[in-house]
Amino acid sequence: MTPPERLTVRGPEDILSFIPHSLGYWPAQSLVAMTLQGKRLGATLRLDLPGRDVLADPTVFARTVCGYLEADENADGTLLALFTNNGWLAGPGCYDTLLDGLELALDEAGMPVRDAWYVGDQYWRDARCIGPDCCPLPGRPVQEIRDSLLNTEMVFRGSSVGPAPEQRQPAGPVPGLHRAAVLEAEAVWSAQLDLRRQSRAQFAAVLGQWEAMLARPAEHLQRPSVQRDAFLRATLLVPAWRDAVLVMAAAGSAAAAAGAEEFGIFNDDARLGAMAPAAEHGAPDEVPSAADVPDALSFAPADFCTEGLLMSGHQAGNPAYGDILMGHDPAVPQWRGLDALDLVLEHLAQLGGPSAAAALTGRGWIAWCRGRGSYSAAYLGEALETEPGYRLAELLLELVRRGTLCGWAARKEAAWQKFGPDAA
Repeated sequence: MTPPERLTVRGPEDILSFIPHSLGYWPAQSLVAMTLQGKRLGATLRLDLPGRDVLADPTVFARTVCGYLEADENADGTLLALFTNNGWLAGPGCYDTLLDGLELALDEAGMPVRDAWYVGDQYWRDARCIGPDCCPLPGRPVQEIRDSLLNTEMVFRGSSVGPAPEQRQPAGPVPGLHRAAVLEAEAVWSAQLDLRRQSRAQFAAVLGQWEAMLARPAEHLQRPSVQRDAFLRATLLVPAWRDAVLVMAAAGSAAAAAGAEEFGIFNDDARLGAMAPAAEHGAPDEVPSAADVPDALSFAPADFCTEGLLMSGHQAGNPAYGDILMGHDPAVPQWRGLDALDLVLEHLAQLGGPSAAAALTGRGWIAWCRGRGSYSAAYLGEALETEPGYRLAELLLELVRRGTLCGWAARKEAAWQKFGPDAA
């Protein structure tokens, strides 16, 4: 999508309609907090609404929210939206005490709440409005949000709102013949590549294949190809190569190669020739046999202004794998490479099996890098359903559940921009 020159907010409906576009889905039972920098939107944070035990004393929860929002160092205000059907209740289950705690904590943090709203399935209202003229019971129709001018403009510019992560449906079935052909070829590639795990030449061939794949136009990244798909899936079964692909997409092939050297995965006695699929020329793929495989691996847009809304470790200069996987290095990742990798991994995951667990884990890591914890948890959970005990998925899911932010997601200058120039 081409970034808009300016998106002007004319009323609360516009702000509330922007939230699902920013998150990618319409939230439920959620607190959404958005920082403000003057009249400009900054970071968007979504958290599950807490239970009654927290509502009795929301101090710790409110401090947690502040801790996340303080990543936006230029924030001088906050907007809150509580997506719940309980916003009209009084007494137990009411969120007024939560709002009070949030307002107090955010005010002390220098990010006072400028406005807050309740949004239910059918109605929405200003959280602090009690006047029947402006907030008549049961509230204003949610359709006003869906029909807002900003929502219309976002859709016109190519943005879409999908299902919530937990409601996401797996990709449609892969044609049986293609699936059988890929899985047969994958078994052959895997047997051959397993003999070359410690080969520098094979490592270079693997990265070369992935690098060439990620450089393709977006519309070509998910085209089926038996030999290529089988080879790429087989490389994901080697943990060192899988990690190198993630690192390469974010930080480049030099960082991936340097990290592999640092981990000592190579053996100079590994002398088997490197293998890779033949270059594609548009001809139909044939399933290789063991004999004929040839020898040869959310911040708002910078110009989103709320004007019009009335509101009261390194080696030799290369980043280490750990620093890259945690989002500390490089200063700004190669988002185009990560976006391309996500599309390829989506395609490779459709065939199931252990390779799918690796692909889904990679997608979970990319979603975490983007600051989309809900999507990350969904992908990682799916990986563990596919392959119980898959270690990298378990480790990443623990990070997500702890609320750990990827280093890139916590810095505006490095964060993924859904509406940036490279966004689809």
